[in-house]
Amino acid sequence: MLKVLMLSSDRNIFKENSPARKRMAEYGKIFEELHIVVLNKRKVGSPGEKHQSLGNVFLHPTNSPGRWFFVFDAIVTGAGIIRGWKLGVDECAITSQDPFEMGLAGYLLKRKFNLPLQLQVHTDFLSPFFRRESFLNKIRVLLAKFLLPRADGIRVVSERIKKSLEALDAENKMPEITVLPIFVDIEKIRAEEKSVNLHEKYHGHDFIILMASRLTREKNVGAAIEAFDKIRHGAFSVSKPLLLIVGEGPEMKNLQLITHNLQLERDVVFEPWTEDLIPYYKSADLFLMTSNYEGYGLAAVEALAADLPVIMTDVGVAGEVIIDGSSGMVASSDNLGDKIVEFLRDRRVAEKFRQNSRKLFGKFPTMEKYLRLYRESLEKLLLLK
Repeated sequence: MLKVLMLSSDRNIFKENSPARKRMAEYGKIFEELHIVVLNKRKVGSPGEKHQSLGNVFLHPTNSPGRWFFVFDAIVTGAGIIRGWKLGVDECAITSQDPFEMGLAGYLLKRKFNLPLQLQVHTDFLSPFFRRESFLNKIRVLLAKFLLPRADGIRVVSERIKKSLEALDAENKMPEITVLPIFVDIEKIRAEEKSVNLHEKYHGHDFIILMASRLTREKNVGAAIEAFDKIRHGAFSVSKPLLLIVGEGPEMKNLQLITHNLQLERDVVFEPWTEDLIPYYKSADLFLMTSNYEGYGLAAVEALAADLPVIMTDVGVAGEVIIDGSSGMVASSDNLGDKIVEFLRDRRVAEKFRQNSRKLFGKFPTMEKYLRLYRESLEKLLLLK
């Protein structure tokens, strides 16, 4: 069986019962060994995360003193793992969960040990919004353009990203691109009982709009608050709408200031992040995603699987899963309020969205099939050795 070195930045892997940790444990079932090097900073005065094992899945934190040490520490840690594999006997591969810092570490390990490398693309880095966000992101775009043609395989999470990479690859220098979305356990979502009832919790409101994301600039949550302000006084079938934002992040204070300036403190509520969003999906009335860019948009897919109508910007799976007028609504930041108004004026479309989304979800792979596809995407790399 295959031995895999994965380079990741998802620190949630170290959290007990987190979806990321459970997902890695599932991956372990299809490999002989899975070693995950996690890029993380060691807090001052703290010993940092500890090496952990979940059966044949091994977690290796870099515990770096700062961001600029990530690549070096990942290479050192990864090299130590690879040297213990007795190369030439076992089947081994490297997969990096982004084509940026982790991709660079993976590429240098590939060169050093002559191992096949898969680069994963989980975000739409070719979106102009991504580039404008920071100087570091400008560097990341250049780095990805250098690394992707030098990989042995590319895995993307949406057709949108595949098309953008194909448009970039005019000279056909990139390896095969495999589309493998993030796994969504549709049956689990549908079967889970409601442990939270938002209408009971916020009984003074008769229509609840839910958002769930990390509060960062690219999520553009401020646009949702401004759109909500425009519709809250409309002559609709609801008189006391609520915008519930579940999440944490560096934009929290700025979003609270927007809320205060618009005098919306009673109608816009912030809750801390929770790993169990399913009860929220099942007791809200509408899910809103306003990101400037997304690779996939997992929360929107989960909401739809829970029969919660979705309005989202044209990012990630918009057009693939959230199809405008069929399984949901797709908006721009400018007409977000108009789309919400359209939904409120004819809420019968919610049932139409549910019926059409169920047809789409019927084509989603089971966990068993998903794991097989994931393994096959890496096994293909071995043929290139």
